[in-house]
Amino acid sequence: MGDVKVDDDALLKSFLAEVGEVERDNEVVRILSCFKLNPFEHLNLSFDSSTDDVKKQYRKISLMVHPDKCKHPQAQEAFGALAKAQQLLLNDQERDYILTQVHAAKEEFKMKRKKQLKKDTASKIKSLVDEGKHEQIYEQSEEFQKELKLKVREILTDQEWRRRKMAMRISEEEGRLKKDEAEQKEMWKKKREHEEQWEGTREKRVSSWRDFQKSGKKAKKGETRPPKLKTEDPNKSYVQRPVKKG
Repeated sequence: MGDVKVDDDALLKSFLAEVGEVERDNEVVRILSCFKLNPFEHLNLSFDSSTDDVKKQYRKISLMVHPDKCKHPQAQEAFGALAKAQQLLLNDQERDYILTQVHAAKEEFKMKRKKQLKKDTASKIKSLVDEGKHEQIYEQSEEFQKELKLKVREILTDQEWRRRKMAMRISEEEGRLKKDEAEQKEMWKKKREHEEQWEGTREKRVSSWRDFQKSGKKAKKGETRPPKLKTEDPNKSYVQRPVKKG
């Protein structure tokens, strides 16, 4: 196994030695023109590629566009996009998500083709469809791969747009909750300040009330208090006013 690895390294170095600057620049342009949501495109791999295929392809292309080896002004950007693509495809969750969208695209194509083939009266085509051979041949065709890539782009774009809208709504809701929380805190702060101010003037208020009670019990100088009326006497419905002394 060690000899095979050495042979692979030697072959790779030989390949890179033959690759000119133009090829390196073209690869940078290709990577940067790829659909951003599909890492398979960045690595120029089919959807059925294995993780080993991902690693080998990344190693091969990354050496071509590495900023130390490629003079293209956007080599660093292309190298970063390539590294991110490999990271996504080696992540089981991210890879499964993309392959789920690929499966959805294939199923949509199958439904359309079944409807088309129902109208075809050629018995040979029908028999091939029944055996599944025609479908396998079609899926391996270049035409199908192009259509599949475009359909996956469409689905991934739609899913990403939904995700961003959901994230926006969540962000707006979080902002509203934070605002409500801030307003609630401000309300409680003002309430506490009011209670503290009320408590701070308690002694003053009590003292004022006591003074009022004391002054209210004493008659003013020069005035005579009116006699208390007996409420049970219906004839005394008047109140005698204070009479000043001569």
